[in-house]
Amino acid sequence: MGVGSCEEYERRVMERSQDWIYEAKKDLEHAKNDLASGFYNWACFSAQQGAEKAIKAVFKKMGAEAWGHSVAGLLKELSAKAEIKPALLEAGQELDKAYISSRYPDALPAGTPSQLYNRKEAERLIRHGDKIVEFCSNLLSQIK
Repeated sequence: MGVGSCEEYERRVMERSQDWIYEAKKDLEHAKNDLASGFYNWACFSAQQGAEKAIKAVFKKMGAEAWGHSVAGLLKELSAKAEIKPALLEAGQELDKAYISSRYPDALPAGTPSQLYNRKEAERLIRHGDKIVEFCSNLLSQIK
């Protein structure tokens, strides 16, 4: 009974996709708590983070590394391995808009993120994040 190469063994032992999807789900939980507390900009950012981590979980399960923070970009890269519907890409594009502008006071022409983000927007981005996390969780269950 052979163990295989050292690289193969390390990949098996160090596979952390479940940690990544767990944190993705916790980010969405955080987003929902921020929504309930009126921190709409942080709800949007946490939804973006959850989606990003979920996609990276899939790449990790495939034994690949995914770099960057663009949800849409990561989904486009993933589309080489899995079917990504246009609506999911559009959700990723909208989430990407919150990556910087939801956090930095000078990212928008006037006003601060906490003044400009609203409940409706936060609810929409959380729904987008939920869809992407669910999609990635389903993909993870199919990858051996």
